[in-house]
Amino acid sequence: MAKTKEQKKEALKTVQDKLKDSKSVVFSSDTGSNVKTIQELRNELKQNDAEYLVVKKTLLRKAIKDMGETDQLDELAGSVALTLSYNDEVSGAKILNKYAKKSEVLNLGGGILENAFIMPEMVQRLATIPSREELLAKLVGSINSPLSGLVGVLSGTTRNFVGVLSAIKDTKE
Repeated sequence: MAKTKEQKKEALKTVQDKLKDSKSVVFSSDTGSNVKTIQELRNELKQNDAEYLVVKKTLLRKAIKDMGETDQLDELAGSVALTLSYNDEVSGAKILNKYAKKSEVLNLGGGILENAFIMPEMVQRLATIPSREELLAKLVGSINSPLSGLVGVLSGTTRNFVGVLSAIKDTKE
């Protein structure tokens, strides 16, 4: 059954709103993927505050027409799947890249980052960036390292002083 004009406008508005709310978007083509793999992908994305949405190319072109060129969409076969990351820019790309490595039929396309199109190579680089939590852990570790070294040096001086006093006591006895 064909969609009414009102349903098409509503679908367009939904896609536009989701694109505005997301921090990054990755285009992919999943033609030939099985349902189980896509369901696992969707579940993992949902746990990381991301979403997997399949749309027709014509609808996506209308939704992003004010952003500029849409040549990246031509490289993808069939419908286009959008991986929308709402919490951070990296999580959706990282999860989708993991599934693309496992599957021969899931092809990564370009994407949108900071309201600008990015090439597929940039999506690959985005997927290799550590997560926010990993970066924060590294930051805390690098801040903690000099303090730990200072504590070690100060305690070593005290320990050495106690050792010298103990040696003097032993020689006097």
